Amino acid sequence: MNKNSKIYIAGHNGMVGSAIWRNLSKNGYTNLLGKSSKELDLRNQQEVLDFFHVEKPEIVIDAAARVGGILANNDFPYQFLMENMQIQNNIIDASLKSDVQKFIFLGSSCIYPKFAPQPLKEEYLLTDSLEPTNEWYAIAKITGVKACEAIRKQFNKDYFSLMPTNLYGTNDNFDLNTSHVLPAMIRKFHEAKENGNSPVTLWGSGSPKREFLHVEDLADAVVYTLENKLEDNLYNLGKGEDLSIKELAEIIQKTVGHTGEIIWDTTKPDGTPRKLMDVSKMTEAGWKAKIELIDGIQSTYQWFLENVNDYKEVKL
Repeated sequence: MNKNSKIYIAGHNGMVGSAIWRNLSKNGYTNLLGKSSKELDLRNQQEVLDFFHVEKPEIVIDAAARVGGILANNDFPYQFLMENMQIQNNIIDASLKSDVQKFIFLGSSCIYPKFAPQPLKEEYLLTDSLEPTNEWYAIAKITGVKACEAIRKQFNKDYFSLMPTNLYGTNDNFDLNTSHVLPAMIRKFHEAKENGNSPVTLWGSGSPKREFLHVEDLADAVVYTLENKLEDNLYNLGKGEDLSIKELAEIIQKTVGHTGEIIWDTTKPDGTPRKLMDVSKMTEAGWKAKIELIDGIQSTYQWFLENVNDYKEVKL
């Protein structure tokens, strides 16, 4: 890898993109390119084609997406399907037309079937039906995986997909209307603690099991795959270990210092029963996650405390 190669990071202001940008900068990459959504509307095909024609990036990392938890996916199914397809299809197609040689597509473990055997292997893709609460986002991401696979097959270009498990960390989204489970819990427990350790109500039964990967680990994996050639088109990224939502809640409650009651609202959906990634392919390729969950939650809560005023406008 040439440290001066022009690398375009789509979604560079988001949690994932900003972590990748920091990691590349730290490792001496000097020619990084990013555009905010106000500067470049990735849903607009012509704007994206014009941008690629002018900038001519050599490497593209697609970390741009419309994201959210169960509530957001349920409430905005069309946007989660269509906008994610528009964003990724425009970037992938413009990369191919601009002769981008290396392309990294970032997706999510939700691409795998709801009741697939555990842990989730890459070959389980498209073997059964998806989890209904996030199938719109999942279908969009599956099309991105397949588009990169098709380009790899037809044009022999180094286009591949990395599927991380649930991510958390610096620059996470703590808006309770759109956030994922871990940052939502951090905020709920923090605000309940500030409110005299009032009870915290959480969705579901607490029994589903989830795996979590710190975004700094993901960024490290992305840089690793830039610097090392992968032999296949699809790789899982994760810790290879999971815990129940109830156990997660207890860790976060202890980290925050909340001493009140936890109430489980079983009228709300649990989502997929389990989503543990088989990360053996990536391990064999030479990369493993390093950050332990307890350490990652502590650093994420510290970041939240330093930025908590950004979330005051959204009421519980």
